[in-house]
Amino acid sequence: MVEAARALFVREGYHATTLTAVADRAEVGHRTVYVRFGTKAALLRHVVDVAVAGDTAERAVAERDWYRAALTGRTLADRIEALAEGTAGLMERAADLFEVVLQAQATEPELAEAFQAGRADTRGLLRRFVESARTDGLLAETTDPAWQEETVALAGQAETYLLLRRTTGWAPEQYGAWLRRTLTHVLAAPLR
Repeated sequence: MVEAARALFVREGYHATTLTAVADRAEVGHRTVYVRFGTKAALLRHVVDVAVAGDTAERAVAERDWYRAALTGRTLADRIEALAEGTAGLMERAADLFEVVLQAQATEPELAEAFQAGRADTRGLLRRFVESARTDGLLAETTDPAWQEETVALAGQAETYLLLRRTTGWAPEQYGAWLRRTLTHVLAAPLR
């Protein structure tokens, strides 16, 4: 059902996709989709959650191996590499669905709230990444640590990737390379 819903949401958009169409594509009874998810918004939230995680395991991003490596790598370069690779992979899996959520949030408060919560979670995870590197003595001296944290948090947001994809045509790999370079500049170069 998740794969069927993903394909329809991405191809048809939120408003044109129905739970009945998802059931038909998934070759399950119509009632099955309604019983399992209840609403189209709840189904989309689940599909996005699976795409963000990369699987159906009940583990948050903070518990994923790539994020743990971003917090514990031996060098700043190791940590940046893990974060950039993990974030680019997440965007590759979920960006098309983020576009669907952005389209739907005007009429679906549940989706707007979930997307805002995702922004806040992402900001928190990225600030934690910077704070961990600072605590471990891996960052260049700066007079403005809050700027570092906020800049990194902005670079890793879904909307940043979506804007870059729209304006530059970048694929996730190109975004990953940009993210590596940006984070290296922001975190390794002394600020004056």
